[in-house]
Amino acid sequence: PEELSMTSQPQVPGAPAVYLFREETSEDNLHMYSVYVRLKVLTEAGKEHANVELRYFAGNVFNASIDSIAGRTIEPDGRIVPFTGKPYEKLIVKQSRERYMAKVFTMPDVEVGSILEYRYKIRWDDHFYQAPEWMVQSELFERKAHFQWKPNNTNRILSDGQGRLVSTIAWAPILPEGVKLEQTQLPPMGQHDGQTVFDLVVHDIAPQPEEEFMPPISSFTYRVQFYYTPFRNGAEFWKNEGNAWAKKQDKFIGPGPAVRSSAAELTAGANTPDARLRKLYAAVQQFENTDFTRERSNQEEKAEGLRDVSSTDDILQRKRGDSNQLADLFIAMARASGFTASPMLVTNRDQRIFFPGYLSFNQLDNIVAVVNVDGKDLFLDPGARFCPYGHLAWKHTLAGGIREVGSGSALTGTPAEPYTDSRTQRVANLTLDEHGSVHGTIKMTYIGSPALRWREHSLKGDDASLRHELQESVERLIPRGMEIKVASIDKLADYEQPLTVNFDVSGTPGSATGKRLLLPSDIFEANVTSTFPHEKREVGVYFEFPHMVQDAVRINFPPALAIESMPKSDKIQYAKNAAYTVTTEQTPTSFTLRRNFLLGEIIFVPKDYPDLRSFYGKVETKDQETLVLKLPGNETEKAQVTGGSGNQ
Repeated sequence: PEELSMTSQPQVPGAPAVYLFREETSEDNLHMYSVYVRLKVLTEAGKEHANVELRYFAGNVFNASIDSIAGRTIEPDGRIVPFTGKPYEKLIVKQSRERYMAKVFTMPDVEVGSILEYRYKIRWDDHFYQAPEWMVQSELFERKAHFQWKPNNTNRILSDGQGRLVSTIAWAPILPEGVKLEQTQLPPMGQHDGQTVFDLVVHDIAPQPEEEFMPPISSFTYRVQFYYTPFRNGAEFWKNEGNAWAKKQDKFIGPGPAVRSSAAELTAGANTPDARLRKLYAAVQQFENTDFTRERSNQEEKAEGLRDVSSTDDILQRKRGDSNQLADLFIAMARASGFTASPMLVTNRDQRIFFPGYLSFNQLDNIVAVVNVDGKDLFLDPGARFCPYGHLAWKHTLAGGIREVGSGSALTGTPAEPYTDSRTQRVANLTLDEHGSVHGTIKMTYIGSPALRWREHSLKGDDASLRHELQESVERLIPRGMEIKVASIDKLADYEQPLTVNFDVSGTPGSATGKRLLLPSDIFEANVTSTFPHEKREVGVYFEFPHMVQDAVRINFPPALAIESMPKSDKIQYAKNAAYTVTTEQTPTSFTLRRNFLLGEIIFVPKDYPDLRSFYGKVETKDQETLVLKLPGNETEKAQVTGGSGNQ
């Protein structure tokens, strides 16, 4: 009765919904993971939780399936409406031979005050044992949650499905103060030792923070990550597993005879180490990256006369591979050309932060190349499509991981890149008439990470969709009274050059009040809102990459108009981490603004938040200053402003 009648949760006023109870149970002997949810809808927005999406992996390594889906909606008056629909399957992501799938369904007759109740089971292959990861904190407030794991109940060594032997269970917890993981041992049954059971019960768990520019939330919320390991401590794990990984990589990379022959041919005529390496990098970049296209089936490859991939020679023969295979091929070519080159397996910073205390290779994602050139290590990203030579994709910078070193391996990190390497230049050249309408051009130039993002994005659609999304990206910046159209896209495939997009623009950017015309001084900041609206913050600020934004806006106007006031030049600095400058100048028939914004750091801890917020607030206030023009037809007032009295 209390759950049926409740209309809000005091700890989270205005919350759209809350979990009344959530339960997750993993049973290794049954190769099954079951979930039960009871959720209360509190507002209209909360009705979105009627659309349920159950995600799972399907593929060679972790082949899972979902079944036993059941549910019902309990109306505020207690009436029960059972779920009788049929879920449909949706592909989320396909990478290599793995697929990330979802079963999707909608709960029936949901209204404000309804309780949604559903359960389902995920099953996996008998050969596979998957240690669970309990994500204790979710997007909703949780009144109560229960997590349980019943691992395999025998003493024999288990396989994790990838050929490695594992035995000991360990875990890495991040939990609220006072909450403890319970481990119990059930009595023996027959010839088997007693069943080990792990339990966790939590109450009144706040929803995960939703703030601007957050780090990957899965690395900071309450959670318990289990894993199997035969090692006694982290140092032993990373040394032994890292060395095994490096040995396996060396066997795959080679180089073999085909790679040696190709590398020699590609570097012929190159007179310096840098020139040789650039040629190899360019060659690998031209190969098909199947992470952006599709993986061929075994039947397709057999039809082409191709054998299974067992070395970089096989990747070279195909002239295609996923990101990691192409990185390995580049390393093989570099070795064949006399370089000391090694692979490094790193975490993608857009997904998680590397946590050495979590003894699992599952948190490492992509291979980057480390090549010694003239005594210095050069980090390269040949597996990142369109990444320029000498750089890393932003998600691989400042990333933790493990690197092959000599005959072994070592935990290490990748370097940062300076803000000057990632720039967006925005240039507007506009002509204004006496009625407040403008026409002209906008030129957007993307360098470094911004260019890489658009280039990779272009691989996901056609030319029409790319033009539409580029247009929308600038429409979100400029005044709403302006129309914009893509005129040209230059250097889209030339990853070593800036990406340039030209637009034709027209419309009415400002507003008239009496005999004055008010215009935004920087049209690219016309729609800016507060970057950090909240006064306090629980989680540190996390930007993706250091960057620089450079604006140049020129507005030409007829002699009949005159500038009454315009923003003054200014400079705002935040320690050594960020800076902003704006300069303005005028002629009798033009106004020009130049704006530079640079961010040199990407991580700011909560104690730095007030100063960072203050800096952004000052910048945003300055950006909202307007250009005021006198319209024709008020010569008396104009004479008072510019006349010989000295008043101006």
